[in-house]
Amino acid sequence: MRRRTLPAGLFGALIALAGLSHQPLGGLPVMVEKAKADDSSKAGRAPSMPMARDPAAAVAEEYEAARRKGTREALELFIARHGDDPLAAQARAELKRLSR
Repeated sequence: MRRRTLPAGLFGALIALAGLSHQPLGGLPVMVEKAKADDSSKAGRAPSMPMARDPAAAVAEEYEAARRKGTREALELFIARHGDDPLAAQARAELKRLSR
């Protein structure tokens, strides 16, 4: 046997032995099996993906944050992001009030 193959063989054997505790013979890794066992008790449950937010509500929250901040920069940023939204007109009016 050549000297170079011995360390490579030992390294391969260590990796194989280290993986045995995580993956039973002929099965899935332990964590996957546990996750599948947990899912089987919740039959018929919808995926855990959150519902999409209403875009209008997000724009309204952003407008309120800009209005509360009360700075020219915050209102200009809101107008730049949402110039075609009806709240942009209110932001422009608020901006005019700040200019006085």
